[in-house]
Amino acid sequence: MGLYDALGVGASGLSAQRARVEALTENIANSETTRTPQGGPYRRRRVVFESAPVGPAFGAVLSQVRSRVDGGALEGVRVARLEFETAEPEMRFEPDHPDADEAGYVAYPGFNPIEDMVDLTASVRSYQANLAVIDAVRQMINATIDVAR
Repeated sequence: MGLYDALGVGASGLSAQRARVEALTENIANSETTRTPQGGPYRRRRVVFESAPVGPAFGAVLSQVRSRVDGGALEGVRVARLEFETAEPEMRFEPDHPDADEAGYVAYPGFNPIEDMVDLTASVRSYQANLAVIDAVRQMINATIDVAR
């Protein structure tokens, strides 16, 4: 794997974690939403990742030559799909609420936003780790250029 290939892997990780952060922040923001345009309470979104070949590397574009030690395809990560959880809503007795049913119960999203906060912390740390990889590769490229002078 060349230095430019490592940039592609790090960039794919950044993109995937960004999508995860967006879904988690939406979940946290809507943890008390009782009415959505689709009807009913908000349903928690979950991002599912999969491995994916990294697109053309920067070095391949510049030199049109790629060499690999193992000859295998270089893989990063991407968002495979967004899933909506089908958890049962939490029913709370609030007869004065505008979304209350005939019995006075309101359907709230059936998930714990604290779990999403913990996942958000892990996702931000993963994002930071990918940034560190890209920065380290950038420093190596700069050092290589300095040696070549």
